[in-house]
Amino acid sequence: MLRLLSLLLLLAGCAVQPQVAAIPPPLSYPPAARERVIRLALNEWRDWGCVITGLSAPSLAICENPGTPRPESAPENFPRVLAYWRIVPNAEGAIPANRSRYAAALRGEVAAPGLWAEPYWSAAFISWVMASAGVDAPEFTPDASHSRYLDHLDTLAAAWPSLAPFLPRDPSAYAPQPGDLVCRDRSRRPLASWTDRALERGQFRPMHCDIVVEVGAGVVEAVGGNVSDSVTLSRWEADEAGRLVPGQPSAVVIMENRLGRTPPWSPESRS
Repeated sequence: MLRLLSLLLLLAGCAVQPQVAAIPPPLSYPPAARERVIRLALNEWRDWGCVITGLSAPSLAICENPGTPRPESAPENFPRVLAYWRIVPNAEGAIPANRSRYAAALRGEVAAPGLWAEPYWSAAFISWVMASAGVDAPEFTPDASHSRYLDHLDTLAAAWPSLAPFLPRDPSAYAPQPGDLVCRDRSRRPLASWTDRALERGQFRPMHCDIVVEVGAGVVEAVGGNVSDSVTLSRWEADEAGRLVPGQPSAVVIMENRLGRTPPWSPESRS
């Protein structure tokens, strides 16, 4: 009986191992990938007319020759948001529905809902930036939902903490840096902390993430899509240590961007 029990335990252990080994190590990216993430986010913000929200005062990010801001419903913005959605495999009808709305707008008709008003495209925007910067799907899986691509990043971080392209950080203890993702829980019952997400991983949760593009004394600036119906730069207050002041935004997790900072690109591996 004892031998039988030992054999069953051994077989059970063998059955679990393939699941752990099924997560291949992520590739390491050069610093240029991180720089492209920031540059692409800023370029899109400028193309949308340099919309700013949050703290007053001039932004750290420079907007050369700002045009007239146009909302998502402006026909001129149809190809912009279309490009974001084309990156996402689970577009859930976003493209065909909005092609019809665009055709109606070209005919001078008023579509209801307006062009690109639904579904929300903020996660598609982040996915487009990452893919356009050259970050492949195994390292950042494009998705129409912030919560689902964050789950993927979390899984990589747990399996390969030294190689993961992003690591989850507690907003109360970590000062965001350019390239990081600042993520909020937009549900009616927000998570108390990001560790609670593990209990529901894989399930949809309404969230929103922005890409940090500038940090300075007392301020963090981040670019996000579908903010005020545009690609918008948000300016948030930071404390003396550079951490976000609670409540604006109510960040549940900051994903530290480690592109260009894992071996062999990390300073430690080159010393």
